[in-house]
Amino acid sequence: MTTLTIALLQLTPPGPDLAVNLALGEAACRRARALGADIALFPEMWSNGYSCAVPEGSARGDVYRHPSLRDGARTPAEPWPESVWLGEPITRDSPFVTRFRELAAELEMAIALTYLERWDGPPRNTLSLIDRHGRLVLTYAKVHTCAFDLPEAGLTPGEGFEVCALDTAVGEVMTGAMICYDREFPESARALMLAGAEIVLTPNACDLEINRLSQFRSRAVENMTGMAMANYAGPGWGHSVAHDGIAFAGGRSRDTLVVEAGEAEGVYPAVFDLDALRDNRRREAWGDAFRRPAAYRSLLDREVREPFIRVGPDGAPVPGRSRS
Repeated sequence: MTTLTIALLQLTPPGPDLAVNLALGEAACRRARALGADIALFPEMWSNGYSCAVPEGSARGDVYRHPSLRDGARTPAEPWPESVWLGEPITRDSPFVTRFRELAAELEMAIALTYLERWDGPPRNTLSLIDRHGRLVLTYAKVHTCAFDLPEAGLTPGEGFEVCALDTAVGEVMTGAMICYDREFPESARALMLAGAEIVLTPNACDLEINRLSQFRSRAVENMTGMAMANYAGPGWGHSVAHDGIAFAGGRSRDTLVVEAGEAEGVYPAVFDLDALRDNRRREAWGDAFRRPAAYRSLLDREVREPFIRVGPDGAPVPGRSRS
């Protein structure tokens, strides 16, 4: 059996101090390696702990951290406080990222590092995958930013989904990434599968209740990909989870769950059987085996119609879409 171990770093949300977060992150990576991890996966935006301030006295409070999707859509008539991210955006060649590159090479372990990335315009919500040699092999920015709510309404969305051939101790593994809200869109995981992904890494920063957990299981099965998600620890949070996407074995239904954490802080190894995963992809009916793309032309329609018209705090539609 050829196995790949992904350590889900379910950590307590930190503050915006880069030096503190670097030290905490390094300690977590060392623990992951001691547990036999091939990849260490951080929660979303580890560099600043997803911390954001808004004007004191606003209806939403004076500090934002880990906003959920529970509040629903907003309308332009409602007041929107101007958000300010806590912690400076950083570049992929910053000392913060460079130190994790050095650590990956030292530990001979890949690290999926997340951070608030400096960009031409508003910053991005970014993951950089560092291989076990310390090389940056994939940098991905969150496509489905939460444009309906602060603070993410002020981010620059990514523009697509890519996959890399990640060099591991057991050979190359085709690896892709999506971030938090991305997993709620079937198209995200589908695009990664079509690009060749065997494993999808998913940093997260929100409460993982039954519906989101069920969606994530479905993404694994419908694409026959291994899915790994790391969330922040804490009451109402946690539940970092991994699924192998193998829905049937020996002619019988099986549970795809590899591991699911509770709410406590910890490093949770998810061990994937790559041989079984690849065999499943060669013979089962999901993935790209029986798709009929000619029937899906409406998926490329950029116009949004009622009842799905939504706007952000500035009254503009979701980036990349138009309104009728």
